[in-house]
Amino acid sequence: MSGSLPIKQVEKPWGKDTLPAPFVAPEGQRIGEIWFEPPPELPQLLVKYIFTSEALSVQVHPSDAQTIAKGLGRQGKEECWLILDAEPDAKLGIGFHQAIGADAMREAALDGSIEHLMEWHSVAPGDFFYIPANTVHAIGAGISLIEVQQNSDITYRLYDYGRPRELHLDEGMAVAKGEPYADTWKGKAPEGTTVSLVPGPLFTLDQVAGSPDAATAARYPGKLLVIPREGTVHVAGEEIAPGGCALAQSLGEVTFPAIGLCLLAAPCTA
Repeated sequence: MSGSLPIKQVEKPWGKDTLPAPFVAPEGQRIGEIWFEPPPELPQLLVKYIFTSEALSVQVHPSDAQTIAKGLGRQGKEECWLILDAEPDAKLGIGFHQAIGADAMREAALDGSIEHLMEWHSVAPGDFFYIPANTVHAIGAGISLIEVQQNSDITYRLYDYGRPRELHLDEGMAVAKGEPYADTWKGKAPEGTTVSLVPGPLFTLDQVAGSPDAATAARYPGKLLVIPREGTVHVAGEEIAPGGCALAQSLGEVTFPAIGLCLLAAPCTA
């Protein structure tokens, strides 16, 4: 059924007690993530807002092919991040300064030097990063972002700044690529612009200013997720304001504001 998706606020020790509008953290809680529960009609994608006051763990995710080979089904995870707000000197750790082998990466994860071997990318609102499976990555402190990802909970934690959480070095070393992050995976999504952010092959993601043009609309022939950022969108007659996310059976169910900004996302079909 079309309409707004249920919201789940997730407390995290690295979260924030003051969130950017329109979100409000319950008193005494540090909210790190806001999830929109994937609908049964479109279970492949998960949309989140993430808010950090501390750095998140250094981690890596497997691909679909790797999880299928292990008998876990299609549980790989590729994701992407659109930066909404960033404090001065906020950074994302993605990839490494130079190539590193699995044994050296394991040693660096154990002694904590892995964070110094990683490439830390300065960020600002409108910056966009796609994170392929097998890419070692970490979200730094002082960042608010939207994450669109394959709906998988398989995360291999390599380093966690001394926090008392389990690491997954055997699994992580089996899938992690010790290589620099290619510039082709990052881009810009300035406010007020329509831009194709992810063209596939696992999912599509577009930022749309106003109504989608013909080329953008052609990428969404079926069910999709609609994520308003500025202005109110109507999905099957229901008002969806910024801070929400809705399922639409088709673009024909969506009425866009004349002046507004939203994201569209959909899984690709084989």
